[in-house]
Parts: sequence; C-alpha cells; structure tokens
Amino acid sequence: MTLPPASAPARREQMLTRLTVRPLMRRLPLSRTGVAALRAIVAAPSTLDRVVPGTRIESVHNGPVRGEWVAAPGVRRDGPVILYVHGSAFVLLSARSHRALVSRLSDRTGLPVFSVDYRLAPEHPFPAATEDVRAAYDFVLGRGSVDKPDEVIVAGDSAGAHLCVDLALQLVRSGSRTPAGLVLFSPLIDLTLGLATEQETLTPDPLTTAADCRRLIGLYVGDTDPADPRIAFTFDDVDGFPPTFIQTGANEMLQADARHLHRSISATGTAGILQVWPGQAHVFQASTRIPEAAAALRAAATFIVEALASTSAAQRG
Repeated sequence: MTLPPASAPARREQMLTRLTVRPLMRRLPLSRTGVAALRAIVAAPSTLDRVVPGTRIESVHNGPVRGEWVAAPGVRRDGPVILYVHGSAFVLLSARSHRALVSRLSDRTGLPVFSVDYRLAPEHPFPAATEDVRAAYDFVLGRGSVDKPDEVIVAGDSAGAHLCVDLALQLVRSGSRTPAGLVLFSPLIDLTLGLATEQETLTPDPLTTAADCRRLIGLYVGDTDPADPRIAFTFDDVDGFPPTFIQTGANEMLQADARHLHRSISATGTAGILQVWPGQAHVFQASTRIPEAAAALRAAATFIVEALASTSAAQRG
C-alpha cells in the first residue's frame, strides 16, 4: 500500500496542536487540579469529531468492567467483536472521548466494539489499568455470542496499545489462547521514554515532548520497578504472539516505539504489518477532519477482517 503525503488539513491540525496543547502540557502542574484541567483540555478536540450517525451506544458497568458497546448502523451484536483500549498516558481521556474513532472502526469492519473505560492514574496507578483490560477481555469472551478468543480482535492507541500488548503477553505466557489479532495505533511501548527521547531529536512531536510525557507516565508507574516485565516488555520467551497490525505517524516521537515493537514481534516469528504514515502525528486516525485518517482505518479494517477469516479457516481445517 502506497501511503499518501500529509494533507493540508493534517498539517493545520498539527500546527494548532503545537500552539495550544503542547505548551499547556508543560505548564500545568500534576496536582489534582492540574490533572483535572489537563483532562478537560485534551478531551476538548474529541467533541469536534462526529460519531457515525445512527451508532448505537450502550454503557456497561458490571463489577470491575466499565465501558460501552459501540455498534455502527446495521452492525449486529453477535459473532466476532473488537475490544478497544483508549490511550493518553494512562491518565487522560475515556471511552467517551474515543466514540468517533471507535464508531468508524465498527462501521468499516461491520463489527461491534466494546470500548474499555479502565481506571486512570494517578488515582489508580499500575496495575489497575491492566486488571481492568483483562476483566474486559474476559467479559467480552463470556457475553454469549463469542466464546472463543479467535473471534476477538484487541485494538488500542498509545498507552492503550501498551495495555493491549501486555494482555497478549500475559495470555501467551499463561498458555491461554490469544485473540485473532492486535491492531495498534501509535503504540507507547517504552515507558521510560528512552526511545521517544532519541526520536524527538530527529522528529519533534507536535503534541508533546518525551519529558512531559514521562511526567504523566510516572503517575501510572509510580514506585513500580521499571524492569518489571509488565512495564518493560520482553519477547525472548514468547511463542505464538497474535498477528499484529501497527500504524504510526512519521511526525511523532513514538514512531520509534512502533518500529521497536514491530522488530520484537517479528523476531518471534509472528506475522506483522508496520505502516509509518508520512507527515502524520500521534493517533491521527482519531480525527474526522483528516482525510488520511479514513484511509488508515480502512487499512486497519482490512487487516481485522482478514485476521478473523484466517483464524476461522484454521479452525475449520
């Protein structure tokens, strides 16, 4: 697939982000008030993104499971599903802020999506988010129409992608069956931000800096040993990791994380796809104002449909 250069709307959106969100992320203190203000500021652009008209949304609060079912028009709630994990440094945003993105993913795949509202730091540091994602995965598998992991696609962006990889690694290491595939947008993998620090010397990120992102990540990691395998992923002992589709922007510092993850997964023998979109920023797929976002989601949808078909064919064989 030939990836298009960044359009004028994409460049304008990055300039606006550079002039507004980026300086605020540096200046706001990470006190309770500061975090609340940052949450409101970062969530504001999502109000401009339109949910697919006619999308059905059903809130869920079932014990440890919180989130919402999102189904575009004509999508049935039986058969395969997507489990979606939102990002933003384990501290910001929600299932609600990601409705437009998730509804478009549902529309393009014809699948219902369960979007997880995991507990956020600093109120709930590691491992709260990992526990909530695992509970959501078990919930999706136990909902009646889906009883096999190979009927589930796990998808997420940024810090949510980190939680997706953590879930897959835990399933592999416990000998459990894994989902049919992973779809990861702008994955955050190195929580020390070491890879991002190196990358931003080459590619200044319009959204934030590695130093500012590290402040937020610190609220999640807390006193946890940075070498903990749930924090610092290793793939040396991994066999049977799910097929993985990764998209990242060439204008973001986390492209280094995406490339590192792709190399790590490929070294295990797992099939994977990495797309680095020219001139795009962090999680550009979320914006309904950027034409490349639609093309990126179509590519992700194609992977999802093919991954589900592949596991179905393998089961029949």
